Amino acid sequence: YRPDLVQAYRYIGESYKQLYKPGVESALNKELERKALEALNKALEIEPNNKDIIYSLGDMYDKLRKFPEAEKLYLRILELDPQNMDNFYVVAEFYSRYAGEIPDAAKKAETMYLRRIEADPENPMGYAYAANYYEHLPVSEQNLEGAIENFDKANMFWEKRIALDPENPQAWLAKGVNRWSRAYRFQVVPEAERLAIARDALQAIEKARDLDPNYPEPYSWLSVLYQSVLAKLEPDKAARYTAEGQKNIEKFQELRKRAAEKKKLEEELKGVK
Repeated sequence: YRPDLVQAYRYIGESYKQLYKPGVESALNKELERKALEALNKALEIEPNNKDIIYSLGDMYDKLRKFPEAEKLYLRILELDPQNMDNFYVVAEFYSRYAGEIPDAAKKAETMYLRRIEADPENPMGYAYAANYYEHLPVSEQNLEGAIENFDKANMFWEKRIALDPENPQAWLAKGVNRWSRAYRFQVVPEAERLAIARDALQAIEKARDLDPNYPEPYSWLSVLYQSVLAKLEPDKAARYTAEGQKNIEKFQELRKRAAEKKKLEEELKGVK
């Protein structure tokens, strides 16, 4: 066993991997691919349970879109270190990159997010990761019904996160943005349903604003909600909604400017010290 040799192969493999450009079909890029795989596989051959090498080699196969090889290595990480909850996210995100391309990849990603929640059900971030996953699944005209269902699943997970951390403005904002997106993106849905969802979005974003009046982002999203959805669904109130939208974007800009000035002052004071 030669630890120095393992590190040498790993360093060489990482160096070639950094130079490799996914999707580029040049002779040079093919050579970089070959050398990166050769070095990382040699490192793994010497030290087969080294999680860093396994992850790096899995990442390289992922860059090459070689799903079976990458999957085998990512699952090996889970097998070697099942107590590390972050590994569930690594594997889930790997599967999510192949959703719509590899059969069952989306289902496998979902399973990983749910296993992470089961392992630590009192952790709000588990629900946030799951919600984010459902919101970013592919959307097409052929699967609109499924896409709408995914946004509603995401909303359910945002609500579970809120239940665990009800004073968190980011959680309320995330729910509000989810509901805005549901009302705005899926215009085949009946207007009455879209309006009810938009009002749910308004309530959630206003809650985020009220929890932290100096948090800029809720004002920006209120502006978007008023002008892109509510004004369109209730044209008789469009003038009022447009005015509300403008007022909120001005408040957003004011808070962002104030935050930038505060940061600049803090940096200047650090310089004085």
